[in-house]
Amino acid sequence: MPDATDAAPAPPPGLKVATFGGVPVYIGRSWPVIAVIIVATFGPQISSSRPDLGLRAYLVAAAFSVLLLVSVLAHEAAHAVVATRFGYRVNRVVADLWGGHTAYDTAQSRPGPSALIAVAGPAANGVIAALGWLLADRVPAGVPALLVGAVVWTNAFVALFNLLPGLPLDGGFLVDALVWRVTGNRDLGLVAAGWCGRAVTVLVLAWALLLPLVHGSPPSLFTVVWAGVIGAFLWAGATNAIRTGRVRGALAAIPIASVWRRASSLPAASTAADAWALRASGLGGVAVIVLGDDGSAPGLVDDDALRGIPEAARALTPVTAVVRRQPPGWVVDADPDAPVTTVVETMQALQVDAVAVRTRPGRVDGIVLAGDLEAALSRGASART
Repeated sequence: MPDATDAAPAPPPGLKVATFGGVPVYIGRSWPVIAVIIVATFGPQISSSRPDLGLRAYLVAAAFSVLLLVSVLAHEAAHAVVATRFGYRVNRVVADLWGGHTAYDTAQSRPGPSALIAVAGPAANGVIAALGWLLADRVPAGVPALLVGAVVWTNAFVALFNLLPGLPLDGGFLVDALVWRVTGNRDLGLVAAGWCGRAVTVLVLAWALLLPLVHGSPPSLFTVVWAGVIGAFLWAGATNAIRTGRVRGALAAIPIASVWRRASSLPAASTAADAWALRASGLGGVAVIVLGDDGSAPGLVDDDALRGIPEAARALTPVTAVVRRQPPGWVVDADPDAPVTTVVETMQALQVDAVAVRTRPGRVDGIVLAGDLEAALSRGASART
């Protein structure tokens, strides 16, 4: 039987560079890859158009990669701000190889707010492009004008491209919200937006690869490589959306009570002796969750740390000293008979392998482990075949 205390939060997705409104902002580990590609791609182009710059052309390309990073973070920050305004808990903002993403709690999301959150990112890029266009005549000629022009063009392209109607693009979330609103079925919305994303992928590849042929010349190696990379990203995201929609449909048939394991809770003011007595009695279930007076749950008792405290010191040691920390929001309020969908969404948003379930204030009755969810889904798939 797996021990729930083996579940731990995933490591940070990259370098934390800022926090706004309590939301951590990261530069993902893969971001340097796109920075190197930008410098290697645009450095020679700048050097060719401005031979007077010499090797400084590559510094200009590096500066552009930084400006692009700022644009990506502005895009994701817009998603985060709007999500926060609608009362959703935003867990992180990350800029990575594929642009970036904003992780927020979608358990209580609705079609209208979902659509507005989606459109906020492209809108931010549109505003940056418009401001750059208005300032273009006021910046000095040369490198500053070159960079401003690149920022205007890039942000305008990102805004329009992201509004294409298919997941994983922001426009796909608009399709999802529309189908969701019309049918009342979020799962169907994800599947529809995923298939639209596959159609968008085919059209993007056709435009990138066939357009040069229409003009009588073969596509360049640069175009083929970038079209392949972008196409692979879009197709994978669309396929994941279809799979997620179908899995959500299957999860709707699984009640939380059928997959949770019994757990218990202790107030944060308790001692390690209280936790030891609860574990020794065998009544604590697979895990003991520590609950704060404010309703927060800092984590669960680490049995190894608890065993390491001498018996004489247990009554003097606060239980919080032996807590294995979990991210905020890892405890969900739900009825045992409710579908397990909310639990899965929380696991995905927080990147954790365990979610505690609170059925009434001040008490946690169970904990759901990722392995048990996978087993339940496998059983459901076997039953359907």
